[in-house]
Amino acid sequence: MRPLNAKRIARILKENGFVLSRQKGSHMIWKNAETGNIVPVPFHNRTRPIPVGTFLAIVKQSKLPKNKFQ
Repeated sequence: MRPLNAKRIARILKENGFVLSRQKGSHMIWKNAETGNIVPVPFHNRTRPIPVGTFLAIVKQSKLPKNKFQ
């Protein structure tokens, strides 16, 4: 599983029912109204891939299937 950039992750979250709840600095907080899941996504550099550990934490917190992020 290859890490994606923040812009692509935000698009995937939006397509799967997440809405932008709030933003503080360079971190966007996405929330799914149906499940109540909250996922912070760092937007330090929209085009550079997010570090692997951070990316896997985003996938885990979203509780979406891993194949959605490919």
